[in-house]
Amino acid sequence: MKQLFYHAQVVTMEEDQNGQVITEQSVLVQDGTIIAVGEEKKLEQMAGENCEKIDCQGKALLPAFIDSHSHITALAQSLAYCDLSTATSFEEIEQQLLDFTRKSPLCDGQYVIGFGYDHNNLKEQKHPDRHFLDRTAEKILKQDQENFPGNRVEKISMMLSHASGHMGIMGSSALSHFGIDKSTPNPSDGIIGREEDGTPNGYLEENSFIQLTSKIPQPSKEEQLRRIEQAQKVYWSYGITTIQDGLTKQKEWNLLKELAQTGRLKTDVVCYADLKDNRSLIKENPEYTKGYNKHLRLGGYKIFLDGSPQGKTAWLTKPYEGESEYCGYPIYTDEQVKEFVKESIEDSQQLLAHCNGDAASQQYLDACRLAGDTRKIRPVIVHAQTLRLDQIPKLKPLGMIPSYFVAHTWFWGDVHLKNLGEQRAKQISPLKSTLENKIPYTLHQDSPVIPPDMMKTVWCAVNRRSKTGQSMGDDQKISVKDALKGITVNAAYQYFEEKDKGSICVGKRADFVLLSENPLTENPEKLDRIQILKTFSQGELVYSR
Repeated sequence: MKQLFYHAQVVTMEEDQNGQVITEQSVLVQDGTIIAVGEEKKLEQMAGENCEKIDCQGKALLPAFIDSHSHITALAQSLAYCDLSTATSFEEIEQQLLDFTRKSPLCDGQYVIGFGYDHNNLKEQKHPDRHFLDRTAEKILKQDQENFPGNRVEKISMMLSHASGHMGIMGSSALSHFGIDKSTPNPSDGIIGREEDGTPNGYLEENSFIQLTSKIPQPSKEEQLRRIEQAQKVYWSYGITTIQDGLTKQKEWNLLKELAQTGRLKTDVVCYADLKDNRSLIKENPEYTKGYNKHLRLGGYKIFLDGSPQGKTAWLTKPYEGESEYCGYPIYTDEQVKEFVKESIEDSQQLLAHCNGDAASQQYLDACRLAGDTRKIRPVIVHAQTLRLDQIPKLKPLGMIPSYFVAHTWFWGDVHLKNLGEQRAKQISPLKSTLENKIPYTLHQDSPVIPPDMMKTVWCAVNRRSKTGQSMGDDQKISVKDALKGITVNAAYQYFEEKDKGSICVGKRADFVLLSENPLTENPEKLDRIQILKTFSQGELVYSR
């Protein structure tokens, strides 16, 4: 079947000899593949009579956006949680949890989970504790009895997940459920917050929190599958047709594999297996490692090397602002990281490493340098928030790609100024320096940490401004064209898919996003207001505003 996308500003993301993005009028597609790009009249003649014609009404048609790092299964889970991202106080957290649980009766032993609070945004300027959650649980139970008199629920468990996903709070019931008490030691790569007598106060950091969240009772399998389908639609609404699951374990893989095999995945999902505990996923599923199998493939491995800068758990070479010695902490030893890289090279699999602090980035750089030739696996340094300018040139000989979470400039810029000091904070996500070193980079949102809003990310890369209007490093701003490359052509390169995706040219897939304005001609201050009108996956309309 042929399709003609016409009356459009086709922003191909292909460049002419002068480095300018080539724009055209129309695109001709056959069976999901682009067969011609050019003048409208010429393509109309090529299209013939039996061709579906899609009027773009003069709007901008771009290659669909490519998500270079997020967690679709985690986003799916979060859709069932109470959204606390707008909370500015403990009182608001409590009220939002009460509103969230008001709609339907509770079940005995049910987990009530809130996601997305940020202590940096709270009036109290600290994390809640178990006592707060216990009091809130009592109010929720009382509310349930009043609203549903016949419902007899004696106990619920409460948990809050920080916006970063690297820390959270559990109420007394949840702590008891997981056997966390005075005698429970801190893991080597995490912290259990405690009161003066050693009793856990509910705060859990890094792996003391992350490992427990996977053990929380889950809804039925069909409900979990339905939520992933719902999450897929969230990505489409932001113009994304290639989605990542950035830390896939056996449970998540089983769900995604079933969705693929039953035809419920409609766009591409790339999974990165948890290398520490789930290396076997690659060896046991060879039919998913050479390419997409019904929109699903295994792209390689993922490891975590540190925490988050806004939570002050990222591993830095110099102390956090106001600290005499504390620099955050690593998750693995140098030798362990080197072994992870060796395993990736042995298996010919790409390796993504979460590195927020410059010390974690250095550990990864050193491991790649010592482990062998990494150029063929294109290792990715995920987030790279505090990557130093002297570290950037070291990426190139390793074939390493930095995937920047540049939206931090807006969402946590003011926090970074406080935690890192002005010099380091204004160098986070050093895009301009990376560009000057001719190193390919990508841009992401780490969803569900923030929504997968690509145009907001482009705005952040171009304007670099905090919520209070502070400049977050004018010398690291990049052009709109270069920001768009980070979510199209460069992202396709990161996935080894540069021959199939990332630009609008003959032979590539007909993955498109139709925008309300052309980003290349729009006022840079208004880039985040550009609307996603339609999203097409291989020519099929998957989202319409």
